[in-house]
Amino acid sequence: MAENCNHDCSSCGENCAERDPKSFLEDPHPKTHIRKVIGVVSGKGGVGKSLVTSLLASAAAKSGKQAGILDADITGPSIPRMFGLDGVQALASEEGLLPTQTANGLPVMSINLLLPNTEDPVIWRGPVIAGAVKQFWTDVIWGDLDVLFVDMPPGTGDVPLTVFQSLPLDGIVIVTSPQELVSMIVGKAVRMAELMNIPVLGLVENMSYVSCPDCGKKIYLFGESGTASVAAKYGIRNTASLPVVPELAALCDQGRVYDASEAVFEEISGLLEKILG
Repeated sequence: MAENCNHDCSSCGENCAERDPKSFLEDPHPKTHIRKVIGVVSGKGGVGKSLVTSLLASAAAKSGKQAGILDADITGPSIPRMFGLDGVQALASEEGLLPTQTANGLPVMSINLLLPNTEDPVIWRGPVIAGAVKQFWTDVIWGDLDVLFVDMPPGTGDVPLTVFQSLPLDGIVIVTSPQELVSMIVGKAVRMAELMNIPVLGLVENMSYVSCPDCGKKIYLFGESGTASVAAKYGIRNTASLPVVPELAALCDQGRVYDASEAVFEEISGLLEKILG
């Protein structure tokens, strides 16, 4: 037992002997049947976690799977913008909340689909934010899905802890960028997953390189890719490296992330196949 333990494991990240890592799992809505739940995490912001979440879900849909996205980044929700859902309001029935469908058929739930103005800030304290994330699991009628991707906020705070404890995660995918500092922060995400007994299924290095438009040579803007060394250091078997693609940024701004290039989807689909088994 940790020193000064208050016996409230719901807000504690310690891995003590009395802890039951599954004791706080919440049941989904009765009309929800999901085969796999995968969290997408990052140790810091700005590395493209929401982009990777969107690409993974879109790749799953392109392969014929029923996929959905739970946007757990309550204070920085960017999933609706990537799928052209700005200004769209989620609906509800007497039975629960209904996820909004994207143009390519993905069910999505995000706080921005519940706000009257998408630019309204969410000025809530941690426990309230964590409660909203749990409701996106317990009160949303997700239906029958092969996989639900959970886009988590960066870091190792209240919301990631709530997701790790409350949702039946089958594993996480960690998103990083090439800088050495970020590889150190990857270690924090890996360590948190280990403490919570959650498998790390894959590592995605975003903004890994730029391809020369004339000769196709890879230019490593932030130095040579460190994906292989970081993955080896932490025992992560499945990796992917995504290039800097200006056209992809434009597609995200237009709400058409699912129209990303074949090359981008080829890389992300290779990872997806491995993590879904």
